[in-house]
Amino acid sequence: AAKEEVTKSGIVIPDTAKEKPQEGTVIAVGSGRLLDNGDRAAMDVREGDRVLFAKYGGTEFKLDGEEYLV
Repeated sequence: AAKEEVTKSGIVIPDTAKEKPQEGTVIAVGSGRLLDNGDRAAMDVREGDRVLFAKYGGTEFKLDGEEYLV
């Protein structure tokens, strides 16, 4: 069972919050978020960038034996 830590102010910190972030490589980037005025907000990452992400921060899937996170 996971042990939770409680701070002096009463905030509960579950064990999952203490996990180190995962690391991966960006393999594709979309054209950006569509803004209300029709323009696109440019992405801050580029294909090939190394990124950190939370272990449960997306949807995982396998394709041709490779693991991906969206």
